[in-house]
Amino acid sequence: MTNDQSGKTQIPMTNDQNEKTKAVYNLSERTARFAEQIIDFCKKISCSIVTSPLVNQLVRSGTSIGANYSEADEASSKKDFINKMHIAMKETKETKYWLRIIGYSVVEMKDEAQKLHREAQELNLIFSAIIRKCKQN
Repeated sequence: MTNDQSGKTQIPMTNDQNEKTKAVYNLSERTARFAEQIIDFCKKISCSIVTSPLVNQLVRSGTSIGANYSEADEASSKKDFINKMHIAMKETKETKYWLRIIGYSVVEMKDEAQKLHREAQELNLIFSAIIRKCKQN
């Protein structure tokens, strides 16, 4: 245990808790896990004339979020970084759309689609804040 500047005692996190916290704030890991969750979600959906194109679109947009974030992370300039972050943010919006449509089309998947929708929304807000802050600097 340690004392912070206010004199309050802080209890250090265990390694396990610390690793979980790092994973939440590591956007590369978070976007990769989101892509994996999208893939797992799509595997559960029965293939039909309606669902096949929806699943295809969702897999494309949901997995490209992390790919575009990774590209932004390796951008050659601030302008390139902002551009790639905009693309990642657009992909989150598209992913939310397809999750909504699948939730409507495959009623038994609606709850899980809503959970993924919330994560896509959180990623969207994070990307938006990063872009805003980057433009200010």
